[in-house]
Amino acid sequence: MTSLPFSTIRKYVIFIALLILAGGIGYNLGQRKTTIGVGPDKRIILNQETPKNTSVDFSLFWDVWQRMHRYYIDAAVLDTQKMVWGAITGMVSASGDPYTVFLPPKENKEFKEDLGGEFEGIGAQLGMKDNRIIVIAPLKGTPAARAGIKPGDYILKVNDEETVSWTVPQAVTKIRGKRGTTVTLNILHENSQKPIDLAIVRDTILVPSVEMWAKKVGEITEIGGLTDAGKFDQTKMIAYLRLSRFGDHTNDDWDKAVSEILSVKQNNGGTLAGLVFDLRNNPGGYLEGSVFIASEFIKNGIIVSQKNSDNTKEDYAVDKKGKLLDIPLVVLVNKGSASAAEIVAGALRDYKRATIVGETTFGKGSVQTPFDLTGGAGLHITTGKWLLPKGDSIAKVGVSPDVEVKLDDTTTATTDAQLAKAIELLLK
Repeated sequence: MTSLPFSTIRKYVIFIALLILAGGIGYNLGQRKTTIGVGPDKRIILNQETPKNTSVDFSLFWDVWQRMHRYYIDAAVLDTQKMVWGAITGMVSASGDPYTVFLPPKENKEFKEDLGGEFEGIGAQLGMKDNRIIVIAPLKGTPAARAGIKPGDYILKVNDEETVSWTVPQAVTKIRGKRGTTVTLNILHENSQKPIDLAIVRDTILVPSVEMWAKKVGEITEIGGLTDAGKFDQTKMIAYLRLSRFGDHTNDDWDKAVSEILSVKQNNGGTLAGLVFDLRNNPGGYLEGSVFIASEFIKNGIIVSQKNSDNTKEDYAVDKKGKLLDIPLVVLVNKGSASAAEIVAGALRDYKRATIVGETTFGKGSVQTPFDLTGGAGLHITTGKWLLPKGDSIAKVGVSPDVEVKLDDTTTATTDAQLAKAIELLLK
C-alpha cells in the first residue's frame, strides 16, 4: 500500500476543513437570507433580504453609492463604513423623533461613559460667555481643581490652538484625552489682566451624580451677593441636595448623601428648616433611578406610568420606604431639567409633596429602548411615553413651577435667585 507524503495529507485536511467551514457559513447565511457580493471598492458586501411584508426599492440607494465611487473627485478617500453609518443615521432620523437615534461606535461609547459618570480628561464643566469658552466649575478633587482652574476662568487656547469661535463640544473634545497625557490650557483668571499657561495631566474622572451640603443660612455663599438674603434668619439650618444625572452610580451616591443629611439633622437637635433639592440642568437618565429617588419623599402611590408602542401600560409605584418623607422640601428646576428629572419633579408636584421653583422644564417625556448593534454601534428607539401621577404627559410640555423665578445674564456664583427663593419658602 502506497503512503501519501505528510504535506499531501495536510493539503487534503485543510481542503476538507475549508469545505466544512464554507458549508457552515453558507448554511447560516442562508438561514438569515443573506447574500454575498463585491462592492466597487473590492470589499465583500453582505446583504440581508428585505423583511417580509415590506416593499422597499433599494435600487436608488445603490445607484447613488456606485456613482459616488465612480464620479467623486476624490473617491479614494471615501470611507464606506462612514457612508453606511450616515445612511443608517438618515433612515433613523426620518422618523422625525429627535430621541430615536443611531449612534456609531464612538458616540455610543461616549453616551455610556456619560451615564456611568466616568471619562478621561481634566474634570471641568465648560460653558460659553461673551462667545468664549469659560469654566463653569472645576470638579472637586480633579486635575483641573489641583492645577488651579477656577470658576469664571476663560480658556483662550488649548495646546496653542485659539478657542475663538469654538463651541463647547469642540472644546470638550480637544481637552479630553487619555489618562496620563498632558493638555496645556492658556487661562485668563477672572479680574486678571494677563493669561497664564497651565499644563494639566489628564486622569480618569468619576463625576459625582450627587452633591450635598448642610449650612446655616448665613454661611450659604451662593446667595451672599443678594441684597434680600440679609433678611433671612441667618441661624436656621438648610440642607441642599443636587442631583446632576440618573446614572450608574446615582443610587449609591444618593444613599450616602441622605445618611449625611439625617446625621446633620440629628446633630442639630433633630430639626432642619428644610431641604433644597436641585434638579437644574439634570438631563435625566435611567427610569428606575427616577422611581428610586422619588420614593425617598413619597409614602405610596404611582410615581410614573409608561404607555408603550404596543398599547400596553406599565405603572411604576413607590418601591421603598423613604427616609425623607416629612422634611420640608423645595425643588429647583429649569429648562435644562429633562427626562427622569421631570418625572421626579412632576410626581413631587402632583402629590403636593414639594414646592417647585424655577422655570418650566425641557419637556422630554418619552421612553427610549437602547439596542447594542454590531461593531459597538447603538440604536435608541422611542418605544413609549411617560405620564405623571395625575395623567399629564411631560412630552413637549414639561413641568411648570409653582413659583417662577428666572435667572438673567448677571447671575454669578453668589447671586442664585432661585436658590434664595427656595430658602425663603422654607423659612416661612
